[in-house]
Amino acid sequence: MDSAKRVPRHIAIVMDGNGRWAKKRFMPRFVGHKFGVDALVGVVKACADRGVEYLTVFAFSSENWKRPAEEVSGLMSLAISTVSKHLTKMVGEGVRIRIVGDKSNVAPAVRAALDKAEESTRHNTRINLSVAFNYGGRWDVVQACQKAIAAGVAPEAIDEATLSRYMAMSFAPDPDLFIRTGGEVRVSNFLLWQAAYSEFVFSDCLWPDFGEAELDAALADYARRDRRFGLVSPADVTALIKA
Repeated sequence: MDSAKRVPRHIAIVMDGNGRWAKKRFMPRFVGHKFGVDALVGVVKACADRGVEYLTVFAFSSENWKRPAEEVSGLMSLAISTVSKHLTKMVGEGVRIRIVGDKSNVAPAVRAALDKAEESTRHNTRINLSVAFNYGGRWDVVQACQKAIAAGVAPEAIDEATLSRYMAMSFAPDPDLFIRTGGEVRVSNFLLWQAAYSEFVFSDCLWPDFGEAELDAALADYARRDRRFGLVSPADVTALIKA
């Protein structure tokens, strides 16, 4: 297999560990989130440089509303300031930004910033950055079913391909590689439908420290995987025949 084929077309990342990164440095949790944004900007560029077409990151889950009000407020403000600070750079580097999630109950100022990011980058094609904001995998399945019903799809006509067309990530292929930082080993309600056959890499690295070296390590791990999608590999078939 040549090196180009070893690069995943779509990477999904749970950017975990911002709060713990800050705590280790005796800083407020919010500081960790700010440094996490800087790490994301670097990873977007690194993925684009390596030929990754789609990058999807978990920025704010539907469960994160349960966090302390001060932290939630800070994250909302960070969303606005991030667009203001980094949008011009993202536009210049050919990044197309899409917001994936339920924006209906997000504050108008935050929603306006997210809409601006999408509109300003909609013509870019170098890499597609999907930011999961107020997103949950179970919510995604429910809203897809609701949309299918509203569109008049008959129950007997609903199959995997049909439902996939109504999922929040219908514009992208399923993630080939799913990375979670921060040492936790769970998916936390992220892309439950889409990650059915993703390759998983769990890293102990806290997200603000995640850079090119850690990304390349995950890519190297991915390149060694034998992706069979429920089938039997050619090597196994050959071994069975010889046996």
